[in-house]
Amino acid sequence: MRDERQVLEILGRERPLFLKDLERHHQEVSERIPGASFLVLGGAGSIGQELVKAIFPYQPGRLHVVDVSENNLVELVRDLRSSLGYIDGDFRTLALDCGAPEFEAFWRSSPRYDAVLNLTALKHVRSEKDPFTLMRMLRTNVLNTERTLQQAIARGVPRYFAVSSDKAAHPANAMGASKRAMELCLIRASDRIHVSSTRFANVAFSDGSLLQGFGHRLAKRQPLAAPLGVQRYFITGSEAGRLCLLAAVLGDNLETFIPAPDDRFQALDFRSIAERYLRSHGLEPVACESEEEARGSVEDLAARGHWPCFFQAGDTTGEKPLEEFTIDGEEVVTDRFEEIDVIRWRRTEGEGRRLDHFLGELRTALEGGSWSREQLLDEIRSLVPEFQHRETGEFLDARM
Repeated sequence: MRDERQVLEILGRERPLFLKDLERHHQEVSERIPGASFLVLGGAGSIGQELVKAIFPYQPGRLHVVDVSENNLVELVRDLRSSLGYIDGDFRTLALDCGAPEFEAFWRSSPRYDAVLNLTALKHVRSEKDPFTLMRMLRTNVLNTERTLQQAIARGVPRYFAVSSDKAAHPANAMGASKRAMELCLIRASDRIHVSSTRFANVAFSDGSLLQGFGHRLAKRQPLAAPLGVQRYFITGSEAGRLCLLAAVLGDNLETFIPAPDDRFQALDFRSIAERYLRSHGLEPVACESEEEARGSVEDLAARGHWPCFFQAGDTTGEKPLEEFTIDGEEVVTDRFEEIDVIRWRRTEGEGRRLDHFLGELRTALEGGSWSREQLLDEIRSLVPEFQHRETGEFLDARM
C-alpha cells in the first residue's frame, strides 16, 4: 500500500480522517487495550494489517492473528518488526482458515480472549458471477461469521467486532447483501455477546482494488481502465485501521461506526482518480476509444510522457452509481465523535426466523453439493428485502 500522504493527494484531501477522534479518546483506548487479549481473524488482509498495526503500540497482552494467506502473514510480521518492533505480550500469527477443523482445534486449545475482531471477507462484486464463487462468498462472509460468533459465545468472549461495508446499505449486489446478512448475525447475537461493526468506504489501494491495479498496469506497461458514471467514497488504509480500532474498542453493543459527512470527504469518480494517479507519476492521461487502441498505444504514448486509458460505462452486474452508509429508518448519532457517525442497530420482527432459514438453506446446499446461482440469489432476497439486485448480464471479468 502506498504512503498515506501520497494516497491523500490522489484523493484530493490534505488531512487524514479519524485522527482527531483517536486523540480525543486516547485515554479510553489506552485503558482498554494494554494487557487485553485479541484474536484477529483475517488479520493479514489490507484492513486487517492496518488494525493490527493500530493495536500493536498499545501493548496488548495477547495479539493472535489468523489468516489464510501465509505470505501476507509473513509480510505483516516483517512490517511490524521493521517499524514498531516488539511488544511484551504474546504476538503470534497463524495460517489458518477460520472455517476449518484446524482452527477449531486452535480455538479449543487457547485461553479465553477479551475480543474477537473479524475482518475476513470476500469483498469483490465480481465474486457473484458463478454459483461456486458466490457460495464461497456467502460461506466466508456469513456462515463463518455465525460460526465464530457462536464459538466466541461458547467460550465466554465479551466482545465481537466485524467489518461490514457501505455496500450493505440498500445493496445492489450479492456482496453487499452478504454483508447485510452478516450484520443480521451480529444483531441476533447481541443479547449474548457485545457486538460492534463498521461500514466504510472503498479502501484506496487495498489488495485487489482497482486503484492498486493502476500500479500493476504501469509496472507491466499496460493501459489503465476505469468505469464511467460510478462514484465511490474512499478512505486510506490507515484511516480504515483507526475507524476499526475505535469501533472495536469504544463501540457500544449494537453500534456500527461510519465516516461522518464532511465537505472534505466527498465521493469521487474513478476516471478522475485514474487521471490524478497518472499525473502523480508525471504522465498525462489519454482517453482511447477502445480496449484495442489502448493496448496498442502504450509504447508510443509513454515515449511522449503520456499514458493510454480506456473509460467505459459502469454497467456491470451489481454496480451501483453511488454507495451510501445508512439504511432507511436507522438511528444515527452525530454528536458523539467529530468525524464519525454512529448507527444504533435495532432488532426487527421476523429477522431471526428469516436468518435461521437462510443459514439452514446454505448449509443444506453445501452438504448436498449442488446449488444454482439463482437459488442463492433468491435466498438472499428472502433474507434481505431491501436487496435490489442489479443484473445486467455483464461482469467485470469480461472487462479490461
